[in-house]
Amino acid sequence: MQVLSKHSLLSPLLSVTSFRRFYRGDSPTDSQKDMIEIPLPPWQERTDESIETKRARLLYESRKRGMLENCILLSLFAKEYLHNMTEKQLNLYDRLINEPSNDWDIYYWATEAKPAPEIFENEVMELLREFTKNKNKEQRLRAPDLEYLFEKPR
Repeated sequence: MQVLSKHSLLSPLLSVTSFRRFYRGDSPTDSQKDMIEIPLPPWQERTDESIETKRARLLYESRKRGMLENCILLSLFAKEYLHNMTEKQLNLYDRLINEPSNDWDIYYWATEAKPAPEIFENEVMELLREFTKNKNKEQRLRAPDLEYLFEKPR
């Protein structure tokens, strides 16, 4: 029976050529040749759905985002405001959450880390930005329970 020391266990690892891992997203030397952009179909306003169907779809889409931060932010925002939005505001919100292909863009615009494109500068974006400031210091650690989907609008 052979006894292995710490040194004998680590030595194969030490002899392997070392490598370094970098975050290359904002590096000026990154050619981004390894990036693949998957084209998404252009956003189109849905004119064939009722306002109730649109609200239900937007509630769902607000909750099912590509990143947790937006799931929490947008689902809580939708719970608070979607029931009182006009059809025009619902269309603006629909465009906001469905046209951008990058969820981080929506997050940065809502938190004012980056300016939003002119097309998204509207009353719904203002409402979302105010909501994002969380002036009442509410704990926003998770998306609301699904029961709110069945509550009567306030």
